[in-house]
Amino acid sequence: MTESKAMILGSSGLSLTAEEKAFYRAERPWGFILFGRNISEPQQISDLVAEMRESVGWHAPVLIDQEGGRVQRIRPPILRHYPSGQQLGDLYRQDKATGLRAAWLMSRLHAFDLSRLGINVDCLPVLDVPVEGSSNVIGNRAYGGDPVTVAAMGRAAAEGLKAGGLLPVMKHMPGHGRGFADSHHELPVVDVSRDELEAHDFPPFIQMKDELMAMTCHVVFSAIDPYNPATTSRKVIDGVIRDEIGFGGLLLSDDTSMNALAGTIGERAANIIAGGCDIVLHCNGHMDEMQQVVANVPPLQGRPLERAKRVEAGFPQADSSDEAAIRAEFDALFASV
Repeated sequence: MTESKAMILGSSGLSLTAEEKAFYRAERPWGFILFGRNISEPQQISDLVAEMRESVGWHAPVLIDQEGGRVQRIRPPILRHYPSGQQLGDLYRQDKATGLRAAWLMSRLHAFDLSRLGINVDCLPVLDVPVEGSSNVIGNRAYGGDPVTVAAMGRAAAEGLKAGGLLPVMKHMPGHGRGFADSHHELPVVDVSRDELEAHDFPPFIQMKDELMAMTCHVVFSAIDPYNPATTSRKVIDGVIRDEIGFGGLLLSDDTSMNALAGTIGERAANIIAGGCDIVLHCNGHMDEMQQVVANVPPLQGRPLERAKRVEAGFPQADSSDEAAIRAEFDALFASV
């Protein structure tokens, strides 16, 4: 197989256009990501996923943000509505064992749901630790406001996905919880000390540093690099994510089209690679933007290629859990509160 390029791309609609098929075949993205515009009914989703993989000629990873709460790309009536991270965290605050079990069960249900559609990566868990007054871009997506809760619940969620044969993507490293702006629209700047970041924001990622994939945040940490958001910062990626946190897995950028990043789409993609991310993530499926991305993204090689190969080899076998029993247990936990 010709090596893939260091990017994950979206697509424009419910099926691939002839132009998209030719583009993906020629440019070889390492993976794909689905959004609401790509969703209409189960067979259509399965067909689109198959088209994506056929276009690149191998069983490429297909990602989705299926967290529960307000970030759930596949919604009723196709899939049930799942609770938010905060609702799971509320169970944990009442009884730790119940909360951890609920997080595992919900992720195991995500795995049942997604694997039958051909999707094999869920961008979960959210390991951000919000503070009072921070932007609602994280908000109730978080399990709680303390790193111990977030780390414990995040690990349970990741283990549930892996029990169902999926791989998780931790987000948003090294922590989006202090952002007082929505990075979809503007660049958040965090001005607290490094000591405070080390005590509050980094610990969940340290606890889960051995996972195979993580996603960055478009946030400036002025105590570390006052000039560049984490996604494009060598100081953050090498000094914090790789060295201090100790994450050795595949590092994905957050979405290149988010307006927290400066410059053209092509410049953003080049800066993401120069900053030390392994993979440029571009989500909106706009062909003109994807063409700018591919002009600035190299083939996977060296350490990024090694990390990608570990992901490819790291998809676990699903356990023998009974889906009906898992659903009944999950429903009973939430019926009791």
